[in-house]
Parts: sequence; C-alpha cells; structure tokens
Amino acid sequence: MGRRILFLGPPGAGKGTQAALLASALGVPHISTGDMLRSAVAQGTDLGRKAEAIMTAGDLVPDDLVVAMVAERLGEADAVCGYLLDGFPRNVAQAVALDREVGADGIEFALSIEVAADELVRRLLSRATELGRSDDNEETIRRRLEVYQSETEPLFDHYPDHGVEVVTVGGTGTIDDVFTRVVLLLAGRGRDE
Repeated sequence: MGRRILFLGPPGAGKGTQAALLASALGVPHISTGDMLRSAVAQGTDLGRKAEAIMTAGDLVPDDLVVAMVAERLGEADAVCGYLLDGFPRNVAQAVALDREVGADGIEFALSIEVAADELVRRLLSRATELGRSDDNEETIRRRLEVYQSETEPLFDHYPDHGVEVVTVGGTGTIDDVFTRVVLLLAGRGRDE
C-alpha cells in the first residue's frame, strides 16, 4: 500500500498546489472533491446527476453523497498504490463516514499547511483581484476562515483520537520552499509497509 495522505489547511494556504505537486512526484492521484464533482457531472454518472441536481438548486452537496463519491474514486485502480486527499474531509461527520467506507486502508496521516490569518487574507484578496471576484472581499474571506476554524479544525483532535497523526508544515515562502518542506517531512516519516 502506498502513501495515503490528507492535506488540510485553511483557504489560501496552498494545499491544492502542494497536493498536486506531491501527487505528481509520488505517482498517485490527487483527489479533490471539487474536481471530482465537476468530472462526475461532466461524465453523467449516477452520482454526478444527483450532485448536479442539488448544485443547480443552489444547495450544498450532502456529506453522504460526497463521501460515496470519494469512496468510489478511492476504489479505482490508480488509487490502489496510494492517494492524496485535498481538503476532504472538511468536517468530523465526513471523516467518520470516510473512515467507515475505507476502514484500515484509510488515511495514513494528515498534513496541515499553516499560514497566519493576515497572510491568508492578503493571498485571497490578491487571488480575488486576479480572478475578478468582486464578491470576495476581506469580510467574506475572514468568514471563510472562521468556517474553516469551526468546521475543519476539529479534525486536528478527531484524527489523533483515531490513531492518525496530524503533522504541520509552514506554508509561507515560495511554492518551491513549501514543497521542499513537505518532501523533507515525508522523507522523515518513512513508509508504513
């Protein structure tokens, strides 16, 4: 069994970028629920059709549907040798459901990319400007960070209580600086063969 890593971190920390780089380096899939939902809708799968109807109505896709989608994805051939989960699960309920689905072959460890709140706000405001998102202002960004704190940070207690270590990496500096820290941390962890 290869590496099975969950990337955590607040919006703007760079977890998607780092997860994609590491997945490529390890030759394992980078699994992002946002990407998966878009792909399932485009492919017209059963889960994709259900998700599309919910999203079209303006609602959030329920945890059970997202967990089923992730479990289905983890059952594909390319994930047999490991995978990197990017920002999923986002809350304890999703983590418990995922644990039920994947059991002992679940997450090996969780890696959290940490960045100071003011730096996150600066990054997200810059990204919003680049993407022309006028509705992404400091107030909405700080609200997203609060949601991360209330919904996702409880995973930092949940996982160690269930035998999964949470390790942190500083997310400031260049993309290459952060990636070097991630690789060094991973190299120091060895493999649980």
